[in-house]
Amino acid sequence: MGASPRLKFERKITEVEEQIDKLLAQSEDNDFDVAEQLRDLQKTLHSLRQSTYQNLTPMEQVQMARHHKRPYTLDYIHRIFEEWIELHGDRNFRDDEGLVGGWAKLSGSSVMVIGHQKGRDMKENLRRNFGMCHPEGYRKALRLMRLAEKFHRPVVTLIDTPGAYPGIGSEERGISEAIAFNLREMSNLRTPMLSIVIGEGGSGGALGIGVTDRILMLEHSVYSVISPEGCAAILWRDADYKTEAAKALKLTSKDLSDLGIADEVIPEPIGGAHSDWDTASENLKESIQRNLSELAETDIDDLLANRWAKYEAIGQWKEVPAQNDDNLHR
Repeated sequence: MGASPRLKFERKITEVEEQIDKLLAQSEDNDFDVAEQLRDLQKTLHSLRQSTYQNLTPMEQVQMARHHKRPYTLDYIHRIFEEWIELHGDRNFRDDEGLVGGWAKLSGSSVMVIGHQKGRDMKENLRRNFGMCHPEGYRKALRLMRLAEKFHRPVVTLIDTPGAYPGIGSEERGISEAIAFNLREMSNLRTPMLSIVIGEGGSGGALGIGVTDRILMLEHSVYSVISPEGCAAILWRDADYKTEAAKALKLTSKDLSDLGIADEVIPEPIGGAHSDWDTASENLKESIQRNLSELAETDIDDLLANRWAKYEAIGQWKEVPAQNDDNLHR
């Protein structure tokens, strides 16, 4: 994969890594023992990594979730599943490459895997539309979910999108209706369903494939109704308030777990999923297998009842005394 570009809060880690590289280079050139110095630096590096990544601010978590070296849906599919067969098109307009889906094998059993797909460079991002789906992407997803239901196979969705695409063509073809229709249909789909936020879970774009029996989140992923920048632009009329917005949105995996929205937080390797794709994939695979196994043991009618109860329980409200007519006219 090559070296990952560092984020601002990773600068101290970079400095220690550079010291280690310089020390190793000197030892090779001059043939002297640097074992003790190397041991001390590696100990410092390990401690620094732990303290840094365990104490990220909400906005730093957003930066981690958006890291362009982070594994995307297809990266996880090729590491976790076998016999991947991608299916295309919504049978109505076209194939939206911002969302991929198809059959795959997990421990010998067939599952339907669906997820947002971003690009690694500008050319691929234009083809994938930066992981932002058009209506046909969500209609393709629902077509595949119904196919899984027909054959009594579970559905796994991987969420990683800034949001649904808000362009003119997308609006003309009914993006809001496509997402709303998916929400209704997914809530009644008679097959086990599991969703995992692997990066950025943004607004209705994430919800369009996210109404499932269980919602899992990778440790450094985020899930919110709007981006911090968008929230800051609306509430403060200044995108520079994105740090305050990120904190107020409660969008981290810990926040979502504390609120009872995320059912499980999947640990990432120290340094984030982009630092070790294989370990991140192994952690994700173990969680998917365990959760699907538990869901498979539940009667389908109970599964649907639990699904409805899960989403009806999301949210908090506060009751206040009704105002009388005099107060209303003051």
